[in-house]
Amino acid sequence: MTGIDVAAAVAGWPAILPALVVLATALVVMGADLLRPDAEHEGLVALGIGGLAAALVTAAWLWSGGTVTGFHGTLRADGYGLFFAMLTCLGGILTLLMSVEYLRDEPVAAGDYCVLVLLAACGMVVMAAAADLLVIFLALEVMSVAVYVLAGMRRGDPRSNEAAVKYFLLGAFASGFLLYGVAFVYGATGSTRLDVLAAHLAGGAGGSGYLLVGSALLLVGFGFKVALMPFHVWTPDVYEGAPTPVTTFMAVGVKAAGFAAFARVFTVVLAHTDVWPPVLAWVAVLTMTVGNVTALAQTSTKRMLAYSSIAHAGYALIGVVVGTTQGTSALLFYLVAYTVMNVGAFGVLLALARRGEAGEQLSDLAGVGLRHPGLGLAMTVFMLSLAGMPPTAGFIGKVHLFTAAVDAGWVALALAGVLNSLVSVYYYLGVLVRMFMTDGDRSLVPPLSRPVLMVSIGIAVVGTLGLGFFPGLPLELARLSAATLP
Repeated sequence: MTGIDVAAAVAGWPAILPALVVLATALVVMGADLLRPDAEHEGLVALGIGGLAAALVTAAWLWSGGTVTGFHGTLRADGYGLFFAMLTCLGGILTLLMSVEYLRDEPVAAGDYCVLVLLAACGMVVMAAAADLLVIFLALEVMSVAVYVLAGMRRGDPRSNEAAVKYFLLGAFASGFLLYGVAFVYGATGSTRLDVLAAHLAGGAGGSGYLLVGSALLLVGFGFKVALMPFHVWTPDVYEGAPTPVTTFMAVGVKAAGFAAFARVFTVVLAHTDVWPPVLAWVAVLTMTVGNVTALAQTSTKRMLAYSSIAHAGYALIGVVVGTTQGTSALLFYLVAYTVMNVGAFGVLLALARRGEAGEQLSDLAGVGLRHPGLGLAMTVFMLSLAGMPPTAGFIGKVHLFTAAVDAGWVALALAGVLNSLVSVYYYLGVLVRMFMTDGDRSLVPPLSRPVLMVSIGIAVVGTLGLGFFPGLPLELARLSAATLP
């Protein structure tokens, strides 16, 4: 290798630096668990949180320094990818934080759990920075395999086993579709690098038939990961069966990473075609409609939140359909808002659980708001934000998504989003009616006996209200990050 090659290789390492920090943390946690198998789980969780915080700071430092590419252009640490890296690390930190008491009370191996969360986060960070379809596929598999195992961490629970098997089988099919899509795209263009694909399409080169098939297969693979209709059928069963902290991580981390790659591919590369925006617009409408309408009939709070996450994937897809910097920045902000309000909502569900009893039915919420006002007020904030009510993060996020759609000429799509938001108000307010206007005598574990979980819920409340009252700086960061997409 020549000196120039060595210099180029060294210069490219910052592109993967946040992922390397997360990976190193996973190895440290694994070593600590092997050397001291009787170690307190709080120490392992603290190591994981510290590593993710270091990766977040590293990503923020790189973000301020401009775009870095590496490994022959297959990785691109631009503002867009680093924004998602920071969001992934934030989701991982909150997930580990809310898992402290859960790992104490439930028969789950703390070391394995922390390592798998970190490995999944590593895959997510690489996925956000990937500028090559094969790298996206490899990062997606690293993330997915770890999450498959996390879904089945409660080996003695049949629901957890069922969730893991369903997720693995359907995920394997989705990965196959994605890989076939990569093959077709390569056959049409001779490359898997996104910048080469974009130049190929911008130049009007041939191969459109193969490219159309490949793009459709890519849509299937990405649609599964972010739970778009009709690839959403796994979501309610897996969300319900997986341990609640794992469900939280899937709802925020996996979805954010999926949209990071999805938006990069379909915004940067396929923006040069006029085929996919109308298709994605119909997928967005169907996804939000199916998610909201089906959520109305649920009696399980966890399944209701699963269908809610499907609906929110439809809202987020509006940013991809729009395809402008305004639409992409709205997508980035919306995913931040979605992360904090969903972590909080699932955190409240975790607080309602008792050892051996999940407490996930709507009937389990009866009277909780009156007997435990702190949990009731927190859940009120999260439900209002998920419904898009002011002055919460969800409201600001939806306003900017719908405004971007209208400005780009997608008025009907924005109207569909508004109407679906109105439908969702019914089942979100239904949770609050249960908590404050019905009687219940189900005993709960005193919230103060789970101080770390309460801290994570408190952080989510502050984030949800803070993004609603003071959205200026986050919106500007999202705009600057979106502008770095080539």
